[in-house]
Amino acid sequence: MQFVSNNILPISIAVISGIMLLWSLFGNRFRGIKEVDSVAALQLINHKNAVVLDVREPGEYDAGHVLNAKLLPLGKLKERMGELEKYREQPIVVVCRSGNRSGTACFMLGKQGFSQVYNLAGGVQAWQKSSLPLEK
Repeated sequence: MQFVSNNILPISIAVISGIMLLWSLFGNRFRGIKEVDSVAALQLINHKNAVVLDVREPGEYDAGHVLNAKLLPLGKLKERMGELEKYREQPIVVVCRSGNRSGTACFMLGKQGFSQVYNLAGGVQAWQKSSLPLEK
């Protein structure tokens, strides 16, 4: 007990760091977000007619995006949610640069009743690492 009381700050930092690490690894699962890798996303696109929703900013999108991706920046998603109504029954693969913003978008879509929403794990960066093409 003496050790703990003498080292409360380093122990607290270690515990908080561990929680943050676990949240980064499993946070999306806790929020009910389904993640797919680039290969699984490509299969959804090619075999299930999935819509690709890019939630990056226009400049990022213009620099390179997944073929036929629809741009709807995360900051405008709430006000423009109605534009996605026609895709409610289709799988939607949500994409950003690294997978963080798209995770938030997936959570928002899920709360609005979209059940077939998938976050591209690693985002466009992972897509490129898998040697998959981007359109400009």
